[in-house]
Amino acid sequence: MIEDGSTDCGSVTTVRRIGATIRRPTGAWTPAVHALLRHLEAVGFSRAPRALGTDGTDEVLSMLFGEPAFTPWLEALRSSRGVAELGRWLREYHDAVRTFRPPADAHWQGQEEEWRPGMVIRHGDLGPWNSIWDGGQLIGFIDWDFAAPGHAIDDLAQLAWYAVPLRPVEQQRRASVTGSSTLQGRLHTLCAAYGEQPAAVIEALDALQSREAARIERLGRQGTEPWAAFLARGDADEMLAEQCWIRSESQALLGTGTQVKTFSGL
Repeated sequence: MIEDGSTDCGSVTTVRRIGATIRRPTGAWTPAVHALLRHLEAVGFSRAPRALGTDGTDEVLSMLFGEPAFTPWLEALRSSRGVAELGRWLREYHDAVRTFRPPADAHWQGQEEEWRPGMVIRHGDLGPWNSIWDGGQLIGFIDWDFAAPGHAIDDLAQLAWYAVPLRPVEQQRRASVTGSSTLQGRLHTLCAAYGEQPAAVIEALDALQSREAARIERLGRQGTEPWAAFLARGDADEMLAEQCWIRSESQALLGTGTQVKTFSGL
């Protein structure tokens, strides 16, 4: 937890805690993100920060009290109960956000598509590092700066990618979650808690990884941050390597006898 008065540097921005609030630099997307957070507050979704306004060049958000799940993961996240909590949280968020209609002038960071009926506003950065835990309880998710219009299954696919994790052995070891049978169980638990089929999630993740790698290449080469930094540290290549790993392991991840759709390019 960030101590009162201290700052914390993430991979994209620096945040500062003052009392029970978090201050972070505003961007062109801040009004749209605040509209989203205010909608969540209005419909009673309590497991996200509250938008409290701005202070000069900073936005002001309420603080979620707890610990982020950095590697090696907290015991709660390594358990089947913890991964089920993630699935339930995402289902509750998607149920809450489906009635949100973005402002006509909404600008979202790195926006790829215009919102249209049937879409949701995705969180867009659903990694364990943005999940906040108090003991064994998931408090919620922070860092909504990458929220943008998209499809609900892509949020679930991203969450499965990073929180199962559907990643090669080195990444599994960092999280202290290893083995095909363990990953298969966690994937099925996450999907059951959310209410989606694992095969559909694997298929959506394959497409998501292709799009995300292409976006890093495109925006990174244009010098647009933070994608230029992502490109420089090799994120696009890493994503495509992880995509190849998932393709090779998809049968084991889904279970014997599961029909796996042929991925594009194979």
